[in-house]
Amino acid sequence: MEKASRASFGEALVELGREFPSIVALDADLSKSTMSAGFAKEFPNRFFQMGITEANMIGVAAGLSFCNKIPFLCSFGAFLTGRFDIIRVSIGYAEANVRLVGTHAGVGIGDDGCSQMATEDLACMRTLPGMAVLQPADDAETKSMMRYLVDHKGPVYIRLTRQALKDVSPQGYKFQLGRAVELREGSDAAIFATGAQVGHAVEASEILAKEGLKVAVVNFSSIKPIDKEMILKWSKKSKKLFTAEDHNVLGGLGGAVSEVLAEAGAGVPLTKIGIQDTYGESGLPKAIYQKHGLDSTGIARTIKSVLNS
Repeated sequence: MEKASRASFGEALVELGREFPSIVALDADLSKSTMSAGFAKEFPNRFFQMGITEANMIGVAAGLSFCNKIPFLCSFGAFLTGRFDIIRVSIGYAEANVRLVGTHAGVGIGDDGCSQMATEDLACMRTLPGMAVLQPADDAETKSMMRYLVDHKGPVYIRLTRQALKDVSPQGYKFQLGRAVELREGSDAAIFATGAQVGHAVEASEILAKEGLKVAVVNFSSIKPIDKEMILKWSKKSKKLFTAEDHNVLGGLGGAVSEVLAEAGAGVPLTKIGIQDTYGESGLPKAIYQKHGLDSTGIARTIKSVLNS
C-alpha cells in the first residue's frame, strides 16, 4: 500500500515508543505535518512541543541525548538545515546521539513552494563528520530504518516525504547502514535512486524494458555512509550510470556517487537526474515532477536519450 514515509515514521515512532522508554520526541509546532502527533498523544510526558524555535529545539535535543534519552527531533527538512550552524556545533561536533527528522523533502511537496522545499539538505548534512544521512524509499524501509536507529550510536539525519511512495522493498527486507539494495537487473544502464525516486526509477526501468533496454535499479537509502562497493560493481557491469533524486544535483546522491567514481578512477559516464541547480516553486506535485523530469516518464526519457546518443 502506498504511504508517505512521514506517515510510516509516525507509526513506527509510536510502536518503538512502547518498547523503548528512552525514546523522546521534539517538534517545532508541526507535529500534525511531521506525524509526531501520534507519539505526543500516547506519550505526552515524553513529547516536547518547542514552538517555532528550531535552534532551541536542537540544543534541547542534544541535552536530552546526554541524559541517556534517544531524541527524535522533527521539523521540515528545509527548516532544520536552515539551522545548520547550530546542528554543526550542538549535534555534529558534540557527537550527540540525536535523530534529526526532516520531512517534506524536495519539490515533490508541490503547493507549499520553495520556502518549504528541502532541496539542499542532503548536501549540507553530508558535510558533517560522523553524521549518517538516510532516506527510505517506502513504508517497509522506513519502519526497518527506524528500528535500526534505536541502537545506532551517533547523529543521524533522516529525510522523509510528504507524498505517498510505492512499495519497492523485497519481501523480508531489513535495512543495513551503508548498504544499497539491488531491485532490478540490467546490462545497458543502472539507475541509483533514493527516496521517492526509487519507485519512479523502477517504473522507468519497466517502461524501457518494453523498448528492449535493460536498466538496473539500485536503492541507495544510505547516502552517508554510501555503498562504495555497489557503485563500483555497477560501474563495471553497466555502460552508463544514472542517479535520480528529488534534490539539487549538486551535493546529494549524485554528488556522493561522483566522488566515489572519481576517487576510484572509474571511466563510466554518469548522468545526474534531479533539480538542476535551481530552486523549487509552487505547483501541483505531478506537474513539478514532470517539469524536472523526475517522474517515471521523465527518467525513462533521459536514460533513453543518453543511451541513444
